[in-house]
Amino acid sequence: MTDFSAILEPGMIVRHPAQDNWGLGQVQSNIAGKITVNFREVGKVVIDGSKIMLILASRDDEINQR
Repeated sequence: MTDFSAILEPGMIVRHPAQDNWGLGQVQSNIAGKITVNFREVGKVVIDGSKIMLILASRDDEINQR
């Protein structure tokens, strides 16, 4: 898997590919491929970026979640 997670920075809005019910999440940190995301519905989750490729949210996603 390509290390897509390397581009994720604090403040970016993402989705978990297998957990739609978590809603949108804001990246809090990205240290050595361990990404901490604060998801709207479940709170803070640490994700291994080498195993799970988070999906960048679009502006439409952000507007529809409000």
